[in-house]
Amino acid sequence: MFFAVDHEYMAQALRLAEKGLYTTTPNPRVGCVIVRDGKVVGSGWHERAGEPHAEIHALKQAGELARGATAYVTLEPCSHHGRTPPCAEALVQAGVGRVVVAMVDPNPLVAGEGLARLQQAGIQTDIGLLEKEAHELNIGFVSRMTCGRPWLRLKIAASLDGKTALNNGVSQWITGPDARRDAHRLRARSCALLTGIGTVLADDPSLNVREVETTRQPLRVVVDSALRMSPTAKMLGLGPTLVATVSGDPARADELRAAGAEVLVLPAVEGRVDLVRLLDELGRRCINEVMVEAGATLNGALVKQELVDEYTFYFAPLLLGHRARGMFDLPELSSMGERRELRIADVAMVGRDLRIRALPVN
Repeated sequence: MFFAVDHEYMAQALRLAEKGLYTTTPNPRVGCVIVRDGKVVGSGWHERAGEPHAEIHALKQAGELARGATAYVTLEPCSHHGRTPPCAEALVQAGVGRVVVAMVDPNPLVAGEGLARLQQAGIQTDIGLLEKEAHELNIGFVSRMTCGRPWLRLKIAASLDGKTALNNGVSQWITGPDARRDAHRLRARSCALLTGIGTVLADDPSLNVREVETTRQPLRVVVDSALRMSPTAKMLGLGPTLVATVSGDPARADELRAAGAEVLVLPAVEGRVDLVRLLDELGRRCINEVMVEAGATLNGALVKQELVDEYTFYFAPLLLGHRARGMFDLPELSSMGERRELRIADVAMVGRDLRIRALPVN
């Protein structure tokens, strides 16, 4: 049974975990609050991989006051030796009396073992408080641990009539500055940004985080089946870029490598990059969240293969007409039974624009 004060302290731990939203990858975002006699005596959050976990920061701050206290942790304390010692053991050694956990760690190296260690030491454990919020905070980590692939978030900026660019390709700007800043927050929390060669050739995008402060830039991933990308592309001078291709042209590949790109040759599906294999590879590289910013071709391919986990639409209050470019290149439907249904998860105004977050109905 959870009480009102339990909700209050776990909510505080979740707010702490959010401070690591842009920095913890590939690790999960975790917060911890230690309470004794109705007073917070220690708190902390995991900031980045290789550094102390949230529980260690909180225990250090609490000191001897941790003995007999209650620890609120947004994710099950780890039980294995990784880059840092196990947090479950640290909580045992500190003598805490109770541990409240929002959700079980999906990592197979933990997956209940941390809780078992606490229980073995006689510590009361309560699980599932604000679990939905904790899951949402680490949705990419959960996806990678359970499915082997990152969570794929497809972002689209469009007019109210569903157009993403004029027929001549001009797309700057459809949405206002508030929506663009909001989209950069999504970029900042992502481990990788995925786009197609059509977008690169048309816009030469930087594809980096500029509108919010961050110490980490996501990996840029370009789907370029025929290696048409220019070695002078702007993004190649801005940080790590992975070019996924099916081309065996060594000269083109060497040009891109010399410009700073990593060229990854993947199997072809109907002459194009195998997107399933690409996402599997990103999961192998510990990529938790991927944000797609592409044109109708790549967007449509991802939808057709049911690889999109979440859609974020920004709709601007304007009309571009039927000749402007659409959101998805999808085959014509012959019946309404073939439609793809989405579930609206959230709707909000962002400045003058409307943001809709939607999930596929499986």
